[in-house]
Amino acid sequence: MVTNRRRLAASAIVALSVSALTLVGSGAASAAAPHAASGYSSAVSATAPASAKFSLPAPTGHYEAGEDVLHLTDTGRLDPWNPSAGYRQLTVSMFYPARQGTGQPAPYMSAGEAQGFVSLRVPPGFGITADPVAAMQTHAFTGAKAAPGKFPLIVLSPGLENPRATLTSLATDLASRGYVVALVGHPYEDSGEQLADGSIAPCLWCSQSGPDPASNEQLVSSRAVDVKFVVDQLTAGHAWNLGHLIDKCSIGMAGHSVGGAAAAAAMEADPRIRAGVNLDGTFFPAVPAGGLGGRAFMMFGKQSDHAAGDAPDWDQTWADLTGYKRWFAVDGEAHASFTDIAVLAEEASMPVPGQSVDGFRSVQITRDYVAAFFDKTLKGIPSPLMDGDSPAYPEVAAQP
Repeated sequence: MVTNRRRLAASAIVALSVSALTLVGSGAASAAAPHAASGYSSAVSATAPASAKFSLPAPTGHYEAGEDVLHLTDTGRLDPWNPSAGYRQLTVSMFYPARQGTGQPAPYMSAGEAQGFVSLRVPPGFGITADPVAAMQTHAFTGAKAAPGKFPLIVLSPGLENPRATLTSLATDLASRGYVVALVGHPYEDSGEQLADGSIAPCLWCSQSGPDPASNEQLVSSRAVDVKFVVDQLTAGHAWNLGHLIDKCSIGMAGHSVGGAAAAAAMEADPRIRAGVNLDGTFFPAVPAGGLGGRAFMMFGKQSDHAAGDAPDWDQTWADLTGYKRWFAVDGEAHASFTDIAVLAEEASMPVPGQSVDGFRSVQITRDYVAAFFDKTLKGIPSPLMDGDSPAYPEVAAQP
């Protein structure tokens, strides 16, 4: 089943910048440490100005970014976290290369998603409501006319408890550079995804998470199934009225935190995915030798615990990758730095513990390296960023 969600345009956000203080935690895998609301510093616990204005950085490619929202139902699978709800439903934001001057501005979240986000991810005492979150305008446009041609498909998966919206900046930038992007919301695993009937799926998985590796592996495995279903639907040509834009022979995936682990798991399960990126996520489990069949993979994480020798799962995965591979560590970044949260916190003048790099710079780094990797592996376009250390990005060090 596929429906489109009505979108509302607007201009401001406060809640996400506050939530940056709750999302960095102490580990790279959010799955092991949910509800980290106590992780923010008391030194920055003052209420943020309610009148502050926020916006995401503009995309850098020569296309506009169009956006549709799809609701897909997997009629072959009950929901793993809420079987009583019936078949597994997924909410997917589709970003695509669009023509200039068409469509209407798309917001960051629906009102219901914003309410769930504020309730779960924003610590009390800041005076933040859902309205500013629902009102935020992005650089994507609903109803935009598609650019001509076919484009590689990139699937994006967010971290645990983070709604899909927190990867919007990366998604719009990739679309502007000539990619179709499927940004997947995984219901019952985050602060709330709006389903086809307008209801909001709460984070049921959050209460199950913890240090148990088996639970984390179950989560990653479930996401791999979600992604395979999405790819099936999009490449079949019936789920999305712009499916003709997708180059079915050129598919990649990237994810943040547990979504990064899911990128590797999805590649193991689906040989159509030719290239993958893990953004600061712990592997659950480490990718087995030859598990990706020689396909391309990039590991991109913070220097503090994802440099060579600091993370056994990354060291093991790196050793066992047999195809084109890259590993970069970024100095001065925190776990949230690879998402929109970095720039929104910067605009709110609210420091993210562990992050010393400017939030806008953090977003730029992630965008440029992810795009360079997919340009190389899916389009065959070489980039000096993939060759090693770059003078343009002294914060980023090639590993090992």
